[in-house]
Amino acid sequence: MFNPAGGEVAARLERALGEQQLRGICLFPAMHGYRLDDERVKDVFTAAADRGAAVFVHCGVLTVGVRKKLGLPSPFDLRFGDPLALAVVAARFPGVPVIVPHFGAGMLREALMAVEQCANIHLDTSSSNGWLKYHPGLTLEQVFRQALAVAGPERILFGTDSSFFPRGWQQPIYAAQDAALLAIGATDDQRQKIFGGNFDRLFPA
Repeated sequence: MFNPAGGEVAARLERALGEQQLRGICLFPAMHGYRLDDERVKDVFTAAADRGAAVFVHCGVLTVGVRKKLGLPSPFDLRFGDPLALAVVAARFPGVPVIVPHFGAGMLREALMAVEQCANIHLDTSSSNGWLKYHPGLTLEQVFRQALAVAGPERILFGTDSSFFPRGWQQPIYAAQDAALLAIGATDDQRQKIFGGNFDRLFPA
């Protein structure tokens, strides 16, 4: 996780991507309070381009499970997690893979628009996708159908969103997503890409 509003962006990222050999930069604009089209975010993308790293950007609704469990407030500004603002900077760095989790976490329409504009933006499928409650009548099958129509099978990555101990591998999430893909007639090749092939291509061993 990286906060570009914390200053010394270039130096901190040089250590993370160089000395520590990390391969992905996670941005949470709603948590840290900055716009995705901010110049400091451009500096993050510049470092990612120089080091061959991916940028993971949380858009839409943001909740932190452990804070909720402990009854702690989460004073996040959801206005900052706009996929359309992300598209502004992603378009300037077409060689940097960008991953938006949870299908945009309630901002599916905007995420799909950003995906269509920028060929380097990918969607990840992680979590139970509880954001569907903001879209009455929308099903996981329909979400996958729309995502495949816009992003294609090469820009969708499976994820379970196992964020804190002792969750680990989330078999029910995998099963639900595989069932949704099968229900809409996804081919074995499409499912293979989503459930591993795309990740392996973006993060080769």
